[in-house]
Amino acid sequence: MTVISAISGALLICILYEISAVEFTNSTGSFLSTNNYTDVEAALAAHLDSANIPKARRKRYISQNDMITILDYHNQVRGKVFPPAANMEYMVWDENLAKSAEAWAATCIWDHGPSFLLRFLGQNLSVRTGRYRSILQLIKPWYDEVKDYAFPYPQDCNPRCPLRCYGPMCTHYTQMVWATSNRIGCAIQTCHNMNVWGSVWRRAVYLVCNYAPKGNWIGEAPYKVGVPCSACPPSYGGSCTDNLCFPGVTSNYLYWFK
Repeated sequence: MTVISAISGALLICILYEISAVEFTNSTGSFLSTNNYTDVEAALAAHLDSANIPKARRKRYISQNDMITILDYHNQVRGKVFPPAANMEYMVWDENLAKSAEAWAATCIWDHGPSFLLRFLGQNLSVRTGRYRSILQLIKPWYDEVKDYAFPYPQDCNPRCPLRCYGPMCTHYTQMVWATSNRIGCAIQTCHNMNVWGSVWRRAVYLVCNYAPKGNWIGEAPYKVGVPCSACPPSYGGSCTDNLCFPGVTSNYLYWFK
């Protein structure tokens, strides 16, 4: 379950939270009801209330440039999937998802969490030592898993593999291109003396990205194949841009960074 690569002399590791096949077999079961918008917002609100995130910060939990880069990269990947997607939704930045990512990143725990929130959200993680030139160095390995993925279900990759197993995986990638996961929020934390699978990293750069609604439902394809935008939800009103069902607003970052 690891993706390890040497980039500019730094070590990068990525992991993804996996839904247990025993507990949740697919999104059509009883667990589906927890994935609606109201429940996700309620869970986020409860998490943020309990996290005691300072309202006044000397430095934001992610820069405007990094936020735009992450968002744009996801939408580029989503718009260029093959086979083409008929219902791929444009992804927008979500402030509450970013704040929930900040709260978890601040713990400097190399694992997914908090557990109760993962019932509602998808989550991708990356950590690396040393400096990085671009945030893409932390998120591009998620996309690179596409080489081990065959639509509609994983072939050579194994989504049920334990966190420390070896071999190909692709569930970071499938979360990135899950059609209905149309919101993302991320945070970066510099962690000192962080325990990464038994090794203590004196200075680690920790990236947490949360997605809603969550993807990677076992037994389901990430999207419907067809002519781009031919199966968009009615709420989009037929609007389409760059092969994505378009909501009519490019991002909320203009409001977020005022």
